[in-house]
Amino acid sequence: MQRSVLDRIYIAFLLILIVSFGFLIFFISYFTRRSLISEKQSTLSNEATLIATEAITYYMTGDISTIQLASYLNYYSGTLKADIWYVNNDGEIVATSGYFEEISVGTETDSTVVSKPGVGIIKTLPKSIYDLDENYDLTEKNFTTSDFYGIYSDKVISVNTPVVLSVQMDPTGANNPQNLNCGALIIHSTTEDINTMMKSIYSITFIPCLVIIVISFALLQIVSHKVLRPIKKLAEVAQDYSKGDFDVETGIKSSDEIGQLADSMEYMASELSKLEEYRHDFISNISHDFRSPLTSIRGYVTAIQDGTIPPEKQERYLGIVLDETNRLTKLTQGLLDLNRLEIYGPYLNLIDFDFIDIVKTTLNTFEIKCIDKKVAIYLNNHAEATIVTADKTKIQQVLYNLIDNALKFTPSNKNIYINIIEKGDKLHVSVKDEGIGMNEDTQKKIWTRFYKNDTSRGKDKGGTGLGLAITKQIIKAHNETIDVYSKEGEGSEFVFTLTKASADATHSGETQILINPNNTL
Repeated sequence: MQRSVLDRIYIAFLLILIVSFGFLIFFISYFTRRSLISEKQSTLSNEATLIATEAITYYMTGDISTIQLASYLNYYSGTLKADIWYVNNDGEIVATSGYFEEISVGTETDSTVVSKPGVGIIKTLPKSIYDLDENYDLTEKNFTTSDFYGIYSDKVISVNTPVVLSVQMDPTGANNPQNLNCGALIIHSTTEDINTMMKSIYSITFIPCLVIIVISFALLQIVSHKVLRPIKKLAEVAQDYSKGDFDVETGIKSSDEIGQLADSMEYMASELSKLEEYRHDFISNISHDFRSPLTSIRGYVTAIQDGTIPPEKQERYLGIVLDETNRLTKLTQGLLDLNRLEIYGPYLNLIDFDFIDIVKTTLNTFEIKCIDKKVAIYLNNHAEATIVTADKTKIQQVLYNLIDNALKFTPSNKNIYINIIEKGDKLHVSVKDEGIGMNEDTQKKIWTRFYKNDTSRGKDKGGTGLGLAITKQIIKAHNETIDVYSKEGEGSEFVFTLTKASADATHSGETQILINPNNTL
């Protein structure tokens, strides 16, 4: 079963929450437990010092017996809820807390106390601590959390506190006390209170986590309806578009990214709906462009063949036939070039050359046309450096196509301007005319093959409708840009970019009249 986007978001969100809260709970419990254990170790150490000051001092001075010491330890054991062992310097376990009884061995003054500790002990206590660990250090304060060499069934907190008493060693009674090592007190405390506290912490932590998860999923549900519902609508509309129904609207009018996507999809549908119109226009254009010269050729050849055209005029009409043949050849070659450009991209022979030289060379080919049409062409160069890196032949073709296009739609006694400026490492070249201009819809279509901004088909019989399409592909192959700016009745301006070379040209700050309709060049 395929999961929806919402299901995947829910699962991902749940996993993120679980992992995040898992790490949070782990770190809280870990450091809290460490803190509680450290606090308890400190408490037990302080209590051991207090016990040593009171009970062990009395025992070492002979004021209390071993049994009474065990009773003291038993009292403190009940208060601390812990087992307390007193171990002398020889490692002998002298007395422990818990239930005890006196067993007389030998004389009345020579007896042994057998202790029965009550904190989960599972083994009989040995007589010496060294029976558990021969390297046990009684002189250093240390803390452990373990079963203490298998004595206890569960882990206990064990605190070893050395007993150092200040005693009077001078028999004369002078005030000369000395510190005397008297073994150690070992206190074993269960972790039940810590475990109970940790359970409380877990419950306190888990409940907010569950509440946060529930609230988060509720908010996620609300957000998903606001975000995923439009996405689902876009998917449904896209399916309608794929079936050819381009009249369906998304109905999404928001100003966010989804709204922008909806607008783009509706615009795409609008353009796709025009494909049929483009197809009809394409067939109509190419049929017209091929039919017209073929009709002329057939008519003139037939007239020559049946003698309608006398021999003395046949050379003139054969010239017309040749011109129409060249026009067909040009049209066919343009189609092949454009198809090759779109599929494979042009082969570029990149060299450094002066763009001004290309402008002047190209304009020479339009001299007669400009004079006949009474159109002047001006060059305004505002660039310090006009040496560019590009394919010289193809850039000349671009410039030729743009000037030829401008000349077609510029009325008599008007001007064409070629402006060159530099911005950073780019030359911005514009070809601007004072012609009829274009509306926005036409500006989107001019890059389409066979498109001609002349519905009457009467003003531009020599054009193929491929020039601007080829121009676009050449500029694109150079990784440059080309744009058009136009308003109806105000002319059009085509602007393309070229990358400057490292060398500098000398044609800076020039304004020249390159072609004058009065033939005063």
